[in-house]
Amino acid sequence: MDWNAPRISSLIERALLEDHVLADATTRLTVEPGQRGQAEVVAKQECVLAGLGAVARVFELYTSLALKAGGERQLPAVVVTHHPEVFDGVRLRPGQTVAVARGPAQPLLSCERVILNLLQRLSGIATLTRQYVDAVRDLPVRILDTRKTAPGMRILDKYAVTCGGGFNHRSDLSDAVLIKNNHIRLAGGVAEALARAQAHRRPGQSLEIEVRTEAEITAALHGGAERLLLDNMTPEQVRQAVARIGGKVPIEVSGGVKLATVRAYAETGANFISVGALTHSAPAVDLSMRIIPL
Repeated sequence: MDWNAPRISSLIERALLEDHVLADATTRLTVEPGQRGQAEVVAKQECVLAGLGAVARVFELYTSLALKAGGERQLPAVVVTHHPEVFDGVRLRPGQTVAVARGPAQPLLSCERVILNLLQRLSGIATLTRQYVDAVRDLPVRILDTRKTAPGMRILDKYAVTCGGGFNHRSDLSDAVLIKNNHIRLAGGVAEALARAQAHRRPGQSLEIEVRTEAEITAALHGGAERLLLDNMTPEQVRQAVARIGGKVPIEVSGGVKLATVRAYAETGANFISVGALTHSAPAVDLSMRIIPL
């Protein structure tokens, strides 16, 4: 992940502005400008880390915002370090240090919540993803995310999925053709929807269609679908559909897949399992930041 990329920097900057970090009333009234400190981010539970690079980037953008605001002398930089064995995708144990930041105490305090919000959410996604991946580790199937991400956070949410060992589905609506039930109804049927998509898609753009019945599977295969999405089926229904498709195209399973059932779906022979819960329902992990004077 390039934490200096414009999209990432803009996202983090908006988070800092949302929290009015340059107008932190409590910190300004209680901490002298010259006070220095050390902040330590610590894992309070076993989890998979995602978002480590955000720590240093938050402080860099805080400094940038302060300079733009003017009227203040430039503060010394906050220096962020971490152990070589700590990186995105690593499994952390309770009490393990994620990162250490040293520098002016005011930015350490003012940026605390933005840093923890990012790390806790992204590590929560990575942790839940790893649980799904571990449940099917010995089977030839990939766990995918969906577009059910927090508004404005998609690039980071999907990055966190990869930290947990999952794979990204399409990034946005322009990324690939995925014909779903509403498209099929409005187009007049599976064959009609596929014919229109085939005629107008751009070169190299993949073509997937959602199917729910044997008739739709047949129509999709005849219409040139390159991947079939079996939506809201039971494992047994998926198993029957996989046998019917006979390896002609890759198969994705979606809809209502839970950690308790993901292995049963994986054992059907499907190639992909997409799980919206990875990004829309992952619980934030428990991390803390302790700041001491230097």
